[in-house]
Amino acid sequence: MSNAMAKPLIFFLVKAILITLTFGCQNQSEVLNENERSLENALASFVLEEDFQIELIAGEPLIADPVDMEIDEYGRLYVVEMHGYPLDVSGTGKVRLLSDTTGDGIMDKSIVFADSLVLPTGIMRWKKGILVSDPPNVYYLEDSDGDGKADIKEIVLTGFALSNPQHNVNSPRLGLDNWIYLGHEPAITTTIYEDKFGDRGNDVYYPENPDGARLPQNAGGRSVRFKPDSFGLELLASKTQFGHTSDAWGHRFLVNNSNHIIHDVISATYLNRNPYLLVSESTQSLSDHGDAAEVFPITENPEHQLLTDLGVMTSACGITAYLGAAFPRVYDKAIFVAEPVSNIVHIDFLTDKATGFVASRQHAEKEFLASADAWFRPVNMYIGPDGALYVVDYYRQIIEHPEWMAENVVSSGALYNGTDQGRIYRITPKGTKPIDWSDKIKMGDFTDVQLVEKLGDPNIWWRRNAQRLLLDRNPVNIPEALTDMAKDPDFPLARLHALWTLEGLGKLNPELIIEALNDPEPGLRENAIKLAELHLGNTPELADALLGMKGDKDPKVRFQLLCTLGFMDGFQAAKAREELLFLDIEDEWIQVAALSAPFSESNHLLEAVLSDFRNDIPAYGSLVRRLSAMTGASQQQIPILKLIKKGISNVNAKENGWQAPLLKGLAQGLQSKNGSSVSFKSAEHLLVEACFKNSPLSVRQASFQLLKVIGLSENVKSASAMKQAREIAGNNNLSGDERAFAIDFLSLLHPETYKDFLKDLINPVEPISVQLAALKTLNSISDDSSAQLVLEQWNSLTPEIREEAINILMVNEERISILLDAMESGLIQPANLGWRRSVRLMSQKDEFLRSRARLLINNEKENTEELLKQYQPALEGKGSMENGKIIFQQNCAICHKMGDETGMEFGPDLASLKNRRPQNILSDILKPNLSIADGYELWAVQMQNGETYQGIISSETPTAIRLSNAGGHDVTISRQDIKSLQVLEMSAMPSGLEKNINPREMADLLAYIRKIK
Repeated sequence: MSNAMAKPLIFFLVKAILITLTFGCQNQSEVLNENERSLENALASFVLEEDFQIELIAGEPLIADPVDMEIDEYGRLYVVEMHGYPLDVSGTGKVRLLSDTTGDGIMDKSIVFADSLVLPTGIMRWKKGILVSDPPNVYYLEDSDGDGKADIKEIVLTGFALSNPQHNVNSPRLGLDNWIYLGHEPAITTTIYEDKFGDRGNDVYYPENPDGARLPQNAGGRSVRFKPDSFGLELLASKTQFGHTSDAWGHRFLVNNSNHIIHDVISATYLNRNPYLLVSESTQSLSDHGDAAEVFPITENPEHQLLTDLGVMTSACGITAYLGAAFPRVYDKAIFVAEPVSNIVHIDFLTDKATGFVASRQHAEKEFLASADAWFRPVNMYIGPDGALYVVDYYRQIIEHPEWMAENVVSSGALYNGTDQGRIYRITPKGTKPIDWSDKIKMGDFTDVQLVEKLGDPNIWWRRNAQRLLLDRNPVNIPEALTDMAKDPDFPLARLHALWTLEGLGKLNPELIIEALNDPEPGLRENAIKLAELHLGNTPELADALLGMKGDKDPKVRFQLLCTLGFMDGFQAAKAREELLFLDIEDEWIQVAALSAPFSESNHLLEAVLSDFRNDIPAYGSLVRRLSAMTGASQQQIPILKLIKKGISNVNAKENGWQAPLLKGLAQGLQSKNGSSVSFKSAEHLLVEACFKNSPLSVRQASFQLLKVIGLSENVKSASAMKQAREIAGNNNLSGDERAFAIDFLSLLHPETYKDFLKDLINPVEPISVQLAALKTLNSISDDSSAQLVLEQWNSLTPEIREEAINILMVNEERISILLDAMESGLIQPANLGWRRSVRLMSQKDEFLRSRARLLINNEKENTEELLKQYQPALEGKGSMENGKIIFQQNCAICHKMGDETGMEFGPDLASLKNRRPQNILSDILKPNLSIADGYELWAVQMQNGETYQGIISSETPTAIRLSNAGGHDVTISRQDIKSLQVLEMSAMPSGLEKNINPREMADLLAYIRKIK
């Protein structure tokens, strides 16, 4: 067979096998029959936080596929329906109006307010109608004749990408500052469905004002804020996936599928002032329980797809700050997040931490709301006029997108199971009466003074709508009550909304701002600074008031002050910024705020920092790095050369502390402007000499980083330097770090000439740093020789070295093909990849590679089928958790821990398995060699003196490894004493456990591992 024909034939064979593989979802729809999934039985599936109650207020057939909701000032409930997800772009999306005509608290009337939407993602009440995000557009829809159906449909904004629906523009929300915020992130690259979702977007603009403000293609993948009345349109510094929210003081919180709570720390308004400030993130993760936090579902027979990450946040969305004032006071700091894949609603509580926050769980291993029904798919939440938390349930069998599914699932016909269903739930404290607001609220008929009064309501729904309606009315005669409200001594949030309402109406006077700058409430002072910022140009006295606040006791107030002072020039402003910076220098966001001032205002800071530099405070080093990076990014040749000379001069055995950060910053700044015509070759020979001076290694390494950016020319001096590096790299008498640095240096010129030398350094007797450096330098060779070397050495590579080795195998499609060959031969196991690399392989753009990867990573060996069949009763029966604990102690505790309860820490902690499918846990127990957890491979070590050891490598250092065995028997081995080190194709967990545990006992053990009572 010719090579030309081999690949197509293999491809079709792989594809045929993939189609026949079952990934556990084909028959899941049969687990619960239609009656068990009915509305009548829905509430029985929930476990809710104590002292709360949950009611079903709307469901099929009145609504289906709901993704967002809005209750307007007349108590009309709008619901956005996205029927087309995941693949239908024919225009099936709708907005419905729901009503409760009988007064029993359950919606019983449904009208299609608008249809012919493609994949609508959000809604917000605006003017006499609604704004709906439906990429590529944001629409304004209005019912002008009162029949309950929109007869006006206008495009407000256009140009957003119609990409994968999980990443499209969404969730219009009115901010405290009178801007409307849109959730948005970059269009995701689609491979399989490029014809439907390959649109990358265009300029984002107002079609009604085409010559006005425009944002770049698809808004640069960032979130957006806009003001339709004035055609205001701005990019934010941040992005969010599906949903965003704000606390009472306007701090914004974002979300992505795996990171459920993110603080939007600093505005693009400030970062845009200094183009040379290199800030890669404007946000900060807040969770103290991990970015991909563990979740605790109770789902019976959960349904997961090919690339679904299990047991952790994988579909976080609909983030909502609870500001309804109907829950106990502790919930005033609560943030709710929907997790539809895990069938839960998660809750965190915020606590202040300097300029930011920390988000903590309510309970260690329990969610606020969880359902046993695998079709429960919460995607959004809403705070109603009654202070209740409304949960929008998309209710589908399958929630993941086909881009990340096995082909047999896509072709099964199950993608749209549940598309005629959907629910909305109401959560309130126990004893709360049914809803009484449906079509009964008359807020839209309030007088201006009555609306002003509602600015002081404890519930955000009333405050936000009162502010919106007052701005919409724009009364000629501003009620005196509004100015009085801005001074209300009893309710700080009333003062807050009154001030921003006056600002929105153009009637905020400087006296009120100055008074607010001295408010006893920190959150109000913070907002007063933002308001003062808007008026600095025409009210000079505000500058003096701001300068007088530099001693404020609240760190968030000082942070906002520092941001705002960046718009003020002159000696006093610069001095105040410097004082604020050094007061909180250890806060990275304070550094960013200080340096966001125009470059001409902040570049002088470097000398002040160097003169007062403190080695004992790492923040000084990070500040020096940021400042020198700004100079590097400026591409100003003379200042940069001056700093290079300063950084490498007068270096002796004692490090000054600031020199390495200074040189690293220059490298970072210059690299950010790669391709500049400005030449720094005159510094090349100085940096080469600095790399080999008798100076601190950190300074030499920083010199190398800078040299790598500038480039090394071929000449006599560089040849001599390469020779010197080769000698140092091979000198076993030097430290591993010294040698690793020299190996890195070899990557600068013709690293292929050192291939054989580097290969010999990838040896378990060598320090880790030396092995890693050799791998990285080999990786700089353009051909695939480094990939082949990895495979040759694989069985002797320790876990830490394997991590870098796999990275080498993931560089390009050619190397990925080599990796898949190695997996096919059994040399490399899927467990070696880790979750994220597995996802990357199974999402390859090349269809052949993608199909091969999916087959290899998910294939189960046939020889397990008979044994698993024998233990099928263990999956079908209801085990006893109490009996399971005894079985665990008798058979498993010698090797495994079970959380904090019992056991020894040798193998994986079995508490981490509780969210996995029972059949997967069973397979791992019965046939451990088929799925060896990464890091738990069994290794054989032969010593120079002839002795041999076996065990798992529980830890390693540059000079030694520690082998661990069951029962706590450990041995530490010097690398110098190792003759050979080889991984064994077997798990440290023994096979044959079925001889000790029968199917009934296995059911008990599974119940204990999964914590099923």
